[in-house]
Amino acid sequence: MGSSNSTPQPPPPPPPPNPELDKPWRKFDWGKKTDLKEKLKNFSPSHPDVKDIKILVAGQIGAGKSSFINSVDSAFQGRISSRALVNSAAGFDHSFTRNLKGFTIRNGKKKLPFILKDIMGLEAEVLEGSQVEDIISIVFGHVKDGYKFNKDQPLTREDQHYISDPSLSDQSFCLVYVIDATTVQFTDDKLIDKLKIIRRRISDKGIPQVVIMTKVDEACPLIKKNLRKVYASKKIKEKMELCSAKVGVPLSNIFPVKNYHDEIDTNDDVDVLILKALEQIVQLADDRLEDIDS
Repeated sequence: MGSSNSTPQPPPPPPPPNPELDKPWRKFDWGKKTDLKEKLKNFSPSHPDVKDIKILVAGQIGAGKSSFINSVDSAFQGRISSRALVNSAAGFDHSFTRNLKGFTIRNGKKKLPFILKDIMGLEAEVLEGSQVEDIISIVFGHVKDGYKFNKDQPLTREDQHYISDPSLSDQSFCLVYVIDATTVQFTDDKLIDKLKIIRRRISDKGIPQVVIMTKVDEACPLIKKNLRKVYASKKIKEKMELCSAKVGVPLSNIFPVKNYHDEIDTNDDVDVLILKALEQIVQLADDRLEDIDS
């Protein structure tokens, strides 16, 4: 009589968890690109003394703040723009942006009434005071374009780029932090501490803050295949929640985007995410402006 010595097979491993939520957690209309462009093109600041709303764009080195400015420009131009210089070298340690520069965005020949200000990338190791104080000074309108950032000391009143009595037009009415979705969980605590100091100081004056979370396509394979899955991605939602908890900016003020990087043509889905984020930034900035007595 033959006996069977076959050992029972282990059960098959469970299927990997679904990276996609059952339905998007944030409602988003992907067909609104033309409407958003029109709305931003026809926007005008609510305060009679302000012709252009200034928006300060800050972020860690390599997070993509200059690329975000270029992507906004590209969305309006309908072609890839590279006015804000970007460092393409991998593993760079120092900011490519050295001077404060304001970028006007145009739609065709029409100059739009907001200016994105590009600054030096934040570094965890730079002296606590210099970058933080410079950013706060820029937000409050004390710094002229062209100011060259000095890692060893912040701008002083004696500097030729210092504005002692800034007008409303000199001030920034929204601070945008650009954060890299692929590295948000590794962000240095020293850098987070800097952002918290800046946040506290400018919140006292009612200045809104927004987070632009870049590189979502690199952070999530689901989105790399289809950008429209951005609000259905569990991973991106978790990263946005982590970012909100770390920096202290509410989830409603965090916008995931993909910047233009190696493309040679613009794309409607990339544009609409960028334009929606910009619309919210401009609206928050204008709300703050409206609160100031005219």
